Amino acid sequence: MNGNGAPLGAEDGSTVSAAAARTRLERGRGALGPALELVHTGRAPTRAVLTAELGVTRATAGAVAAELEALGLIRVDSRPGGAGGTQGRPSHRLAVDEDGPVALAAQVHPDGFRAALVGLGGRIVATAPGKLTVSADPAQVLGAVVDAGARLLAESGRRCVGAGLAVPSAVAEPEGTALNPLHLAWPPGSPVRAIFAERVKAAGIDGPALTGNDVNLAALAEHRHGAGRSAQHLLCVATGHRGVGGALVLDGRLHSGSAGLALEVGHLTVNPEGRPCHCGSRGCLDVEADPLAFLTAAGRTPGPEVSLLAQARDLLRAEYAQPSVRAAAEELIDRLGLGLAGLVNILNPDRIILGGLHRELLYADPERLRAVVADRSLWGRSGGVPILPCTLDHNSLVGAAELAWQPVLDDPLGTLGAAA
Repeated sequence: MNGNGAPLGAEDGSTVSAAAARTRLERGRGALGPALELVHTGRAPTRAVLTAELGVTRATAGAVAAELEALGLIRVDSRPGGAGGTQGRPSHRLAVDEDGPVALAAQVHPDGFRAALVGLGGRIVATAPGKLTVSADPAQVLGAVVDAGARLLAESGRRCVGAGLAVPSAVAEPEGTALNPLHLAWPPGSPVRAIFAERVKAAGIDGPALTGNDVNLAALAEHRHGAGRSAQHLLCVATGHRGVGGALVLDGRLHSGSAGLALEVGHLTVNPEGRPCHCGSRGCLDVEADPLAFLTAAGRTPGPEVSLLAQARDLLRAEYAQPSVRAAAEELIDRLGLGLAGLVNILNPDRIILGGLHRELLYADPERLRAVVADRSLWGRSGGVPILPCTLDHNSLVGAAELAWQPVLDDPLGTLGAAA
């Protein structure tokens, strides 16, 4: 019936239906970003879950999902046999579009670099490892990184939403400078974000170009897609190819401090009479619990063939039964545990995740590490803090991609444009 009580004709009904759909979509526009993030992080596998998480009507959730599908970001599957809804008939299944846009992600470390294309959901679509001597000129290295990424993009034919770079250094904000790239030959304060953005633009790659510390980005990736999911107060500690880094997620958000320099855990002293550190101190976690420290303690001379991290990992996996290797592992576990206990006392996290060689040490002797942390920390004695291995391969790369994806997650329609 129309407003005067007369029956609606076919044309009038169609007009009203279209108007109602537009109204639902307008109401749901503000939910596009939150909805995309829910699908991106795997927290809304069905439309029924999406409806509940957003607190909107089923019709609005349907309009939001349809808009995200039209933007090429997600897929909506209404075929029978999917995960159930709240009652009766199965709910539409939601998943990221595996053929959708990608972000260019890159990581620089002392042994070279890796470029990758990363889609929504933290999916690595393609990678291009690069082995080179990291020279004192960051522009040369970042030029090679971007060139490798540009080739991947050209081969894929994918739309690019932006680029993210992970570096083994604290990245000062808001300038985006690498404050202390101790394990690279780069000068302190190198303007890596500006250089990276310039190279990205010169390569004709669309979208923003952003930069962050590699362990911060690993923590971000693990919190969204890996071992840190659902944690509110997440501590991540990891060895890279050299040194030790840390990151903290507080109340579900990455905590970087007032200038991006929080959680420089590598420079906690865990052995006052220990090895000299690059920072000028002695016995820091950075030099007491990294791959070089492990190889040295095990009496092995590192070779140039593969990275220090790969050599240390392979030695631990293949020769842990050897007394010298086991003793070296136990020494590093004790140093690492001492550092973690101090952090637990200060930060009171609800979960700790370990990456790089630290993940392998946890696999090798989980009870020893957990016992050291529990014995040395007040909160550990009162019930223990879960200590888990990171689960993502190349988590710093995935985290770098998260930087580029964030503007899309914040405003999908404004970033990618209205659907055709």
